[in-house]
Amino acid sequence: MSLDSQITADPFVDKPATKRANNRATNQDAILRAARLVFAELGYGGTTVRDIIRRTDLATGTFYNYFDNKEQVFLALNTQIGEELRALLAQGRQQAKTFEELIANNYLTYFTYFANNPQNYALTRSNRGRDGANVNMEGPQVKAGLAEMQADIEQAMQLGRVSKMDAAMLTAAIGGVAFSILDDMMQRNPVQPKQAAEFATRLFMSGIST
Repeated sequence: MSLDSQITADPFVDKPATKRANNRATNQDAILRAARLVFAELGYGGTTVRDIIRRTDLATGTFYNYFDNKEQVFLALNTQIGEELRALLAQGRQQAKTFEELIANNYLTYFTYFANNPQNYALTRSNRGRDGANVNMEGPQVKAGLAEMQADIEQAMQLGRVSKMDAAMLTAAIGGVAFSILDDMMQRNPVQPKQAAEFATRLFMSGIST
């Protein structure tokens, strides 16, 4: 057996590096899971790095191997939530055969996601008013999601599924209705995303000529 084949066949050659990578991923996931809980409970302003690390089995210093401050953790979590939700929303819109279905699928997906993930709702809601800004529709993930929805609306207009109008204003209106109804829906017991989506769709479609 050649030296090269011996090295290739050795199962322990890459084990230390693999173990370090796995530990790093595990530690980072533990911090993110803990931060999601703490931000949801205490809000952004009330949360400290110490609060987050106390919810893990890690030493305080370990936190700074992955994040510089709570801001970075918060942004990482919002990115995760935003990317996950945007993918679901895009899928729902793509499955729509009519413009009303596009609107209905968009609302149902949005409301269902947060109904099933109340901690994510509490976390994103704690971002509102941070640093004195109204960031309901200002964050990078929200802006990206609205841009994707606007592109789908413009395509629907080109296909003749809805009358041509100002797509940017239409998108902003859809988003505004979603944000407003979401807050009311999440305060109810039980939370009913289907009913909220049906109401939002009827309300919105009553003002649109298809």
